[in-house]
Amino acid sequence: MTTILEVTNLKKYFPIKKGLFSRTVGHVRAVDGVSFSVKEGEVLGLVGESGCGKTTTGRCVLRLMEPTEGSIKFDGQELVGLPFRDLRKLRRQMQIIFQDPYSSLNPRLSVRTMLMEVLTVHAIAKGQAARERVGELLRMVGLSPSQAARYPHEFSGGQRQRIGIARALALNPRLIVADEPVSALDVSIQAQIVNLLRDLQKQMSLTYLFIAHDLSVVEHISTRVAVMYLGRIVELASSGDLYREPRHPYTVSLLSAIPSHDPDTKKARIVLKGDVPNPANPPSGCRFHPRCFMAQPVCAVEDPPLREITPGHWSACHFAEDVPLQGVR
Repeated sequence: MTTILEVTNLKKYFPIKKGLFSRTVGHVRAVDGVSFSVKEGEVLGLVGESGCGKTTTGRCVLRLMEPTEGSIKFDGQELVGLPFRDLRKLRRQMQIIFQDPYSSLNPRLSVRTMLMEVLTVHAIAKGQAARERVGELLRMVGLSPSQAARYPHEFSGGQRQRIGIARALALNPRLIVADEPVSALDVSIQAQIVNLLRDLQKQMSLTYLFIAHDLSVVEHISTRVAVMYLGRIVELASSGDLYREPRHPYTVSLLSAIPSHDPDTKKARIVLKGDVPNPANPPSGCRFHPRCFMAQPVCAVEDPPLREITPGHWSACHFAEDVPLQGVR
C-alpha cells in the first residue's frame, strides 16, 4: 500500500498574550512534534484524553489551522506553505467529519441545498444531476432521498451526523479526518455510525484519520492506533498489538478504564494521579512522569524518544519492555 499522508515533526503553538499591548508571554504547545504516516485504505485511530491535541492535529493536517512548524505531505505533495489556490484543488480529496452534528450544519439551509452547494462550488454537478447525486448520497448514509427538503432541526443527532458524513462523501475524497464523529451521540447510536463508517470505508476504499477519546470505539474500526498525551504521540502500533500488549503506562491506564463486557471478569483499575499538566508549561523529562505508576528518577530528567520496541510497535517510555500487561483486557 502506498503512503497517502505523511506528517513529520508537526507543531502547533498558540500564543499567550497579556498586557495593554498584547505582548506574547508564552505559548500553549497544543501539538509538539507529532510524526506519523497513513497508508491508502488504512484507518489510523488517534486517541487520548481531552486537551491532548488530537483535534488540533487533525485540523492542521487539512490546513484548517496553520501549523507552526513541520511537514504535511498528502500523496507526496507538501501542504505546508502551499498557496490557497493550489490547496483548494486538493480539498476535493481531503474532507472532514466534525464532532458536533448540531453546530456543523447550517440551520438556514435544507439538506438538498447544503449538499448541492458542495457539488456546485467544486463543479462536480449542477441542476438535475446534482439533485440525483444528493439522493444517492442520502441513500449511502442510510437516509431517504425524500428527506432532502428538510432542515437540520428536523433530524435527530444521529441523522444529522449521517448528513455530515454525506457532505464529506460528496466529492469522492480519498482521505477523511473523522473528528470524534460519535462522541456527541447516544451510546446506542454510536455503534450504528461506526458501522456505517466502516462499511463506507470498505465500499469506497477510503482512508480515515479517526480521532476519538474512547479506546473501545477505536478498536472496532482502526487498522493502527496512535495514543497522544500532552501534544505528543506516546505509543503507535497495530490495533491488535496495542490492545493485546500495550507498551506505555498511559495506554495501560486508558485500557484499564474500559468497562468489561463480562460481569464476572475482574481487572485492575489504574487511576491516574492529578490532572493533565498545563501544555503552556509541560513537565521536564517524560511529560507523563508526574502521573505515571512506573515513574523512576530518570523519567523526570530525560525525555524518552518514540522508539520501536517490536516490529511496527513504537513507544515513548524508558521502561516500555517492563510495562505490566496482566489484567489489561
